[in-house]
Parts: sequence; C-alpha cells; structure tokens
Amino acid sequence: MKIGFNMLLWTPFVTEEHFLFFGKLKKTGYDGVEIPLFSGDVAHYTKVALGLKDNGLACTAVTVIPDKAHSPISPDVRDREGAVEHLKWAVDCCAALHAEVLCGPYYQPLGVFTGKGPTEEEKERAAEVHRGIACIAQDAKVLLTIEPLNRFECYFLNTLHDTADYVKRVGHPNFKAMYDTFHGNIEEKDPVGCIRDHAGALGHFHVSASDRGTPGRDHVPWADTFRTLRKGGYDGWLTIEAFGRAMPDLAATTCVWRDLSGSPEEVYIEGFRLISQGWQTARGSN
Repeated sequence: MKIGFNMLLWTPFVTEEHFLFFGKLKKTGYDGVEIPLFSGDVAHYTKVALGLKDNGLACTAVTVIPDKAHSPISPDVRDREGAVEHLKWAVDCCAALHAEVLCGPYYQPLGVFTGKGPTEEEKERAAEVHRGIACIAQDAKVLLTIEPLNRFECYFLNTLHDTADYVKRVGHPNFKAMYDTFHGNIEEKDPVGCIRDHAGALGHFHVSASDRGTPGRDHVPWADTFRTLRKGGYDGWLTIEAFGRAMPDLAATTCVWRDLSGSPEEVYIEGFRLISQGWQTARGSN
C-alpha cells in the first residue's frame, strides 16, 4: 500500500511554486502525490516530474472530460474522437510524470444531465473509447481507473456496483474501478459492503471525508473501510482528496462555500496519521 495526497487542495495546475508542498508531504511520510491534469503539456509535466524526483515522491494523476466536444458518451463521432485525443494527451502527460495511475470520471462532462440514467448506447460508445485508450495506457505503464461520482455531479456512473459492471464491459486488464469515500457516503446503500463485494475490480482509492474536509474528522467508518480493503487484498494507492477555499474558481467548481478544515496542514498531517495507523490496525484484525 502507498499513501498519496491530491494536489487539488492547493491548485488545479501544479507549477514550480507548488514544489515546496512536495517537500512538506514527503517529510510527513507520504509516498507520492496526485497531479491534476486539466491543462498544460508534456514539457510542463516533465518539469513537474523533476520536482517530484527531487523530493523522492512517486505520483498518480487525475483528469476529467472538459466538455461535450471531448465526450466518450456523445452520439457524435467527432466528439468521441475528441475524447480519444483528450485521453491520449492525459496518458502522454502521465508518461512524462511517470504516473502509475490515471484516475477520474473521464466518461462525461461534469454537471451535464439528460434527465435520465445512462443508456445502453452511451455505455457502448464510452466502452469503445476506453478500451482503445486502455491499450495505449498499458504501453505507457499507466493504469486507468474510472471513478463513480454522486448523482449531483454526473449520471453515467454513481455506484461502485455500476462501475464494476462497466469495467467488465470494457474488458481490458489495464482498466479498473476506483472508489471515493465521499461519493460512496452519498450513493452507496452500504459504503463498506460495496468495497467487499467489488474488491477485485478496484485499482485506486480516494480517502475523502464525508464533507471533503479532514479525513477522520467526519463520519466515514474508517476502521471498517481499511479492514475491508485489506481483507479484500487491496494493495494500491490510498490517496487523500480534500478541498478548501484557497482557490476561488476551484472552490466554486467543487461547491465549497465554507472552510472544511482548520488548515491544509491539518488535512495532510491528520490524514496521513489516519491512514498509516488505520492500515496497521486493520492488519492485526484480519
């Protein structure tokens, strides 16, 4: 197991001015960070990779579908071609970063709804896009992990069960599911039981508080969550994703209208302690 921290607490676009946080996270004990891929190019992320290397950190990455012109579920073949190009760009940036995982809800633009659930046609169109990208990512040694979100942000994938079924539909060994405890807290009938039921499909995991603040200062059943993950054989990244109000545009996108934690230091120090101690305790209970 490796412990990571998502840089979205500070910025949607990591530059040299953010490298100082790499050192702080490394000193705390983190194995790596998660880099947002929303803009930029390969040359830029090659520089970020040097900053990571200088601080002894590995990384994962996260991306989204920016708009309809890059949507895997669109009935328009040109939009789906745009999706392929966007995801190829993301994989190229991952390769520059030496990122091990590309996670995120990269199946539809966020906040766009049709008034009903996903259709069979949408699932087939998206699966064709993701199947092709999974091959490209495999060659780049980047694992793809697709993330279900709550119903207020998307409609294509909302639960881990649906995501595990979709992973089977794509049917590629380099394409797996991820789970985020914030979204699971909203959508799952049993936020821990779903992990047990679909442990074999998991390729990535977000440790996210029920209010998106400091993990451990919330009502997610962390002890049961870590115990179930360990019992299911999960041995990948446990990456903290938390949000704040430091970046007004990002705060608006993530609907953060109040301070969710005392400070960034509270989030990454207490969060690391929660994971490291919780994982160790879970080992003794299996």
